Amino acid sequence: MSARVLRKGEIAGLVGGRWVAGEPSAEETISRVAGLEGAAADAVVFAGDEQALEQATASKAGLILVGERVWKTVYAEGFGPKGQTPRSPDSRLLVVQDPRFAFALCGKALRKQRLGREVHPSAVVDPSARLGKRVKVGARAVIEADVILGDDVEVAAGAVILEGVVIGNRVVVQAGAVLGATGFGYARNPQTGEHLLFPQQGRLVIEDDVEIGANTTIDRGALEETRIGQGTKIDDQVHIGHNCRIGKNVLMASQVGISGSCVVEDGAVLAGQVGLGDHVHIGPGVILGGASGVFPGKHLVGPGQMFMGVPAEPLKEYLKTVARVRRLKGRE
Repeated sequence: MSARVLRKGEIAGLVGGRWVAGEPSAEETISRVAGLEGAAADAVVFAGDEQALEQATASKAGLILVGERVWKTVYAEGFGPKGQTPRSPDSRLLVVQDPRFAFALCGKALRKQRLGREVHPSAVVDPSARLGKRVKVGARAVIEADVILGDDVEVAAGAVILEGVVIGNRVVVQAGAVLGATGFGYARNPQTGEHLLFPQQGRLVIEDDVEIGANTTIDRGALEETRIGQGTKIDDQVHIGHNCRIGKNVLMASQVGISGSCVVEDGAVLAGQVGLGDHVHIGPGVILGGASGVFPGKHLVGPGQMFMGVPAEPLKEYLKTVARVRRLKGRE
């Protein structure tokens, strides 16, 4: 692994920030991100509110990311502890649009880089699998036949990538995840009641920059494919059934369960324990609140609309339903 060091000026360009007290010298560098308590001169921190900024400026951090509103409140308007005069700007302050996001950008840029392929001796990699540059495969992970891994992919310990799965660049597969398993699809004999496995011979495609949490399972398609769109982030213990199409930059929190043949469009957010029946269509930018359930075949449209409850309904309607139920309980 190769450590990264960036000049403060490079960081300002990376995050689109502006200095409040002049440009730093070319010799001033940052090598890591840190919390406020563990910060030193080589570290960058961020302040999301006035209190955090007070703590940041009292720390030993070498660089402080702060939002425009907080900067104006604390410095430009002279806000400070009661009885104190307006302060002079701290030369470590870099004003950015979103300090949390800028901090994440710094973390990515400063992350140690793999110089080559790293495959743990206990991992099982089929000879027909194609591994890209700087791929890391953890202990006891399994890469089956005809799997394709792009560049800078990380497959953590105990993860299993089953036959024919295609994974793009910069994908992270956390420990214990299983990708490309047989989907849960059966045809029923109406005379005997026997359930016979419907052919599950499709593939699973994971696009670039996807992150898949620990013990998450994503099934392959039945006859065609299951696809996870670029930039989507999936938490631990999520299940996605066969033939699903998940769009770009979707967020799924822990314990989401998605039945087969669902579509979740770009930018949607599924909070913890959301459940989707089969053939559900979630529109772009839709937000599903925690433990919401969507019945099979339903379409929820967006963008930006929030749904709650079982069955899921628009937030305003859900709150009215809750109020009606409480009134009924009050009459008992």
